[in-house]
Amino acid sequence: MQDIIVIVGPTGVGKTKLSIELAKRLGAEIINGDSVSIYKNLNIGSAKPTVTEREGIVHHLIDIREVDEEYSVYDYQKDARELIDSLSKQNKRIIIVGGTGLYIKAALYDYNFTKEEVKNNYDVLSIDELISKIKNYNYEIKKDDLNNRRRLVRLLNKLENNEVIDNNKDKLLYNIKVIGLTTDREVLYNRINKRVDLMIQNGLVEEVTYLKDKYKCSRILNSAIGYKEFFDYLYNNKSLEEVIGEIKRNSRRFAKRQYTFFKHQFNTTWFDVDFNNFNNTIYEVYNYIRKQSND
Repeated sequence: MQDIIVIVGPTGVGKTKLSIELAKRLGAEIINGDSVSIYKNLNIGSAKPTVTEREGIVHHLIDIREVDEEYSVYDYQKDARELIDSLSKQNKRIIIVGGTGLYIKAALYDYNFTKEEVKNNYDVLSIDELISKIKNYNYEIKKDDLNNRRRLVRLLNKLENNEVIDNNKDKLLYNIKVIGLTTDREVLYNRINKRVDLMIQNGLVEEVTYLKDKYKCSRILNSAIGYKEFFDYLYNNKSLEEVIGEIKRNSRRFAKRQYTFFKHQFNTTWFDVDFNNFNNTIYEVYNYIRKQSND
């Protein structure tokens, strides 16, 4: 099996374009590594590649769930590994591309999950009460989880049912080469801001309005950047300008978290993107891959 090429980096840095160009040159198929692109009809806000933009390259794990369906990292791990095994047997080159680091790492490393079933949603408990119950188990809650109700509920369910997850998170299951795209922080933030403006021009407000009306209780609509911010606008609590500002701010903050994850969780080879001539970046990465694999 040839090395799996993994393309990571912050939002708006050019991962999708690079993956398609590399796939054409390597004869590869692409596995989506973005948690929002999993869902149908979340098109503009997710920035998923259109059929035209895919240029005939086969993409997997895009548009495989309805907006009101649940899809977890457990599901992604299962689906991605099945695809990797299937494509490997066909001697296909594989490119995984996306910004959801946990999904990608769970697919490629020795993460062991139990299938999650909602046992108690604890609707009557506040976040502080959830935290108090968890601390009764002498469990130290991660700082990032303290204000995340969904994670706290899931954790409390696991503790109450004595579920144990045995992970060896540093053990790779496949041979991979991780390509990271990066750029100057100010350049990236400007690109993110312009990208959000373009989404608005392309009809993001109309997309969200349709989806919120049809899928009011959808988890993904209530959690994904570019969608969750619109609730206050649709209920006339905030102006469109305020919502756009929130999307830009949340996207910039997400980019910072992505950098942190990919720098610490993967053995990543980073490439500075040449936005003036993206072909230079394509050739640089392609030549690196060829040199590493002796193609």
